[in-house]
Amino acid sequence: MGKVIAIDGPSGAGKGTIAKLLAGKLGFSYLDTGALYRAVALALREKGIKPEDSDEKIAGALKGIGIAFKDGKVFLKENSQLPDGRDVSEEIRTTEMGHYSSVFSARKVVRDFLLDIQRDASRHSDLVAEGRDMTTVVFPDAWKKFYLDASVEERAKRRYLQLKEKGISATESDARKDVVERDARDSGRDIAPLRKADDAVLIDSSAMTIDEVLENIMKVVRAGH
Repeated sequence: MGKVIAIDGPSGAGKGTIAKLLAGKLGFSYLDTGALYRAVALALREKGIKPEDSDEKIAGALKGIGIAFKDGKVFLKENSQLPDGRDVSEEIRTTEMGHYSSVFSARKVVRDFLLDIQRDASRHSDLVAEGRDMTTVVFPDAWKKFYLDASVEERAKRRYLQLKEKGISATESDARKDVVERDARDSGRDIAPLRKADDAVLIDSSAMTIDEVLENIMKVVRAGH
C-alpha cells in the first residue's frame, strides 16, 4: 500500500482544488471521492431509485454498476456497456446530483459499496484522497490527515462562483442554502458523519489564498519525510 494523505471537510472548503494541486506537486495519484458518490447518485436516479427506497432496493440497483476515477474523469460502467464505461464527469456536477449524492451517501449500503473502491486506489500508488470520511473511516491510518474548513459565507460564495463558471443557473442565496443543507446532512447522519479526526491538522481557509493553504499543508508533509 502507498502513502495516503487524507483530507476531509465540508462542502466548498476547497478540498478538491487543494487535493489536485497537492497530488500534482508530490507526484501522488488523486482520488475525488465526492465524484464517486455523485456517480452513484446518477446511476441510482437513472434506475428510478428514490431516497426513501429500502436498502434492499438500492443494493439491487447497485448490482452490475462499476465506477472508476481515472485521470481526473469519472466513468460509470453498467452491465451492457463497453469496458471503459461512460464518461459522466460533466453530468455529475449539477446541483441536483450534488443534492442526491449527499442524500444517498447517508445510506450504509451506498457507503459499503464504495468503501473497497476507495481503498483499492491506494494499493498500488501514493494517494491524496479527499472527502467527508477519509480520515475517520476510509483511511484511518493515513500517513497525513487534514481537516480543511471555511466559514459558511465563504463556502457559499465559492459554490456560487463554481456554478456560475459552469453555466449553471443559481443565486448566491441558492448556493448558501445548498451549503447549509449539505452541512446538516453530512454532520448529522448516523453512518460516517463528517467530523474532524482527533489526529487531523485543522486548516481554516476562509481568509487564505489557495497558495497559502497549499504551503501550510506542504509544511506538515515535509515535516513527515
